[in-house]
Amino acid sequence: MSRRYDCSDPMERTRGIAEAFSAVRRGELIVLPTDTVYGVGVDAFVAPAVEKLLEAKGRGREMPPPVLVGSVRAATALVEDLGTYGQDLIDEFWPGALTLVCRSNPNLVWDLGETKGTVALRMPMHELAVELLKETGPLAVSSANLSGRPAARDAAEAEKMLGDAVSVYLDGGVSGNTEPSTIVDLTGSVPRLLRAGAVPADKIRSVVGVLLTDEDDDHDEDDGPADASTGPADAPSGAAAAKPSLTKTDPSAAPDSSAEPPSGSARTADS
Repeated sequence: MSRRYDCSDPMERTRGIAEAFSAVRRGELIVLPTDTVYGVGVDAFVAPAVEKLLEAKGRGREMPPPVLVGSVRAATALVEDLGTYGQDLIDEFWPGALTLVCRSNPNLVWDLGETKGTVALRMPMHELAVELLKETGPLAVSSANLSGRPAARDAAEAEKMLGDAVSVYLDGGVSGNTEPSTIVDLTGSVPRLLRAGAVPADKIRSVVGVLLTDEDDDHDEDDGPADASTGPADAPSGAAAAKPSLTKTDPSAAPDSSAEPPSGSARTADS
């Protein structure tokens, strides 16, 4: 039986956070508000719980969920490194609607799906979400919707779609942003925009200088092979070139907190 807590009431909020924490520790699903849309989350380090999340949404391991954190310190513990631009982007846009895809820490014991050694991270700008995340630790969070449906913007919408698959619903009112988080891949030598979203691309360029997009790929194809004398200076390397499976998405149009990153021309419905 699911329970919904009205977090506009201080006592309900305290009780709801405590119940959500307990549910996460039991490997159960919870729904929480974020600064983009509502997300459905589980303990990122409990593989059976991540499987439950994917099953509840109706998606497979090829579309692993992003991870939400309550602090920058928590995020840095999950990655091998932030690359050349990661810290600058975090300083400028976190907490906020920017998801960063990085190489994951190889020493971590977790299974988010077919991530190809990457992880998508975000710290939401939402007081309730951050308060919960500081209690639970990193959560694997996908948009609170069934695959192919718009992401929920309030707890009632999420409950209609996910029902008793979720143990605790934290009702924080209507979510703050109709747009999903912007997703940037930092696994290559040059940042790549994987999904346009709440943070405009030009603001990201003002921080990193160069930001590759699908349009750049189209131009490269039109121009033919790169000149060997100059080399592909702006081309992504490693996982960025392959556009890691972590960035695949379903056709639903919505966010972050939730959130999954896109692959190819697809765009995710997560925060």
